[in-house]
Amino acid sequence: MKNKKIAITGAFSYSGKYIAKRLLEKGYPLITLTGHPDRPTSFNGHIPAYPFNFEDRDALAETLQGVDTLINTYWVRFDHNNSSFFSAISNIRTLFWAAKQAGVRRIIHISITNPDRTSGLPYFWGKAILEEDLKRLGVSYAILRPTVIFGKEDILINNIAWFLRRFPVFAVPGDGDYRLQPVYVDDLAELAVAQVESDQNAVIEAIGPETYTFNGLLTMLKNTLGSKTLLVHTPPMVAQRLSAVVGKAVQDFVLTEDEVVGLLEDRLVVDAPPAGKTRLSDWVKEHADTLGTQYASEIDRHYDQ
Repeated sequence: MKNKKIAITGAFSYSGKYIAKRLLEKGYPLITLTGHPDRPTSFNGHIPAYPFNFEDRDALAETLQGVDTLINTYWVRFDHNNSSFFSAISNIRTLFWAAKQAGVRRIIHISITNPDRTSGLPYFWGKAILEEDLKRLGVSYAILRPTVIFGKEDILINNIAWFLRRFPVFAVPGDGDYRLQPVYVDDLAELAVAQVESDQNAVIEAIGPETYTFNGLLTMLKNTLGSKTLLVHTPPMVAQRLSAVVGKAVQDFVLTEDEVVGLLEDRLVVDAPPAGKTRLSDWVKEHADTLGTQYASEIDRHYDQ
């Protein structure tokens, strides 16, 4: 039994769930900070849940008393209701300082490839600011930088497959030659858990073993799923507006303007050896019968209606 207590944000959500499962298997005592402490989970009460308390750093620090390592998966994909990139940055800063106040030894933070404080995209400049804050905090740290994360509960790859199963035409933003390096969610979890016992500061490009152009990704998915959907290249904002129309029908944000720009700027690819081992192409073949059979809603998953 490991005796180092671990706190993780979002253990009942997507990547956090995989990280939590690996930690429990290794015998670590575990708590989670979450915006939904009363939500039913698959962990059967094995992970005590506490509210984020971002508005009260002292209360948050009290929750983190006795914690050796904090793993942060908390972030937002887009502004919605009272949740925004600005509030997420402020909340994570509060989390970092509360962890230091509580005497947490190490922080493992999930970031993004190519964070850049000069970017016009809040997703990328926000992540860059938080990386800088963490490096200055005076606490041992590991920063993991994934690109697109895929897995059973994935949204992006699943919803692309959903489109390819249901629509005769798929609007590709621009030329489709921009690239991405998808990483399997459990590979990301393995990378995070491997950092728990370390004292060394580290920045890890958490990318998978395959690099796709967006055209190549769509072609692979089409071929594996047996889709006859026609891929049509359109001006980027035309594709985004068409996705917004579908978004109204499913009451969700299918693809945001910032996400389109991030793809076009090639921000989801880095020149580094793969840290993950699972190939998206193999995973898609294994899950071809179920991938994209139902739409996955970001709003339903993360926000109260």
